[in-house]
Amino acid sequence: MARSLAFVIAAVILAPSAHAAGNAPLIGAWHLVAVEQPAPDGSMQKIECPGLLTFTTDGHMALQLMQPETTANAYSHGGYEATFGTFRMGGKGQFTYHVTGSLVRDLVGKDLPRRFRITGKTLEIRSAHTDEHWRVIWARD
Repeated sequence: MARSLAFVIAAVILAPSAHAAGNAPLIGAWHLVAVEQPAPDGSMQKIECPGLLTFTTDGHMALQLMQPETTANAYSHGGYEATFGTFRMGGKGQFTYHVTGSLVRDLVGKDLPRRFRITGKTLEIRSAHTDEHWRVIWARD
């Protein structure tokens, strides 16, 4: 009896949660390939820079990237973007990122809706807001 109870307890503890099953394609570490954002003249500019994005099975997310000093946007300070928080899956190809901490303090406490697409080992993330026209490309090894 004790042996079967131990097996049941281990199975419950080690089994993936329903939350983890829904976010499985995102789970893991992604390295930054490129950021695309509008240039002052309205054209899209591609910025190649280092970055790391991590999604965990328990619904946490952390992001860091270092853009050139000349690059400025609502998500970075001095060319550096660093945030962490939680995420929850939405409809197909959507999640919402709740920012718990950020280098840009105006983001703390905000829910940021995102659209994503995974193709092979590549992850493309865009804002779900129609007034934001950036795109970030991530990849995993």
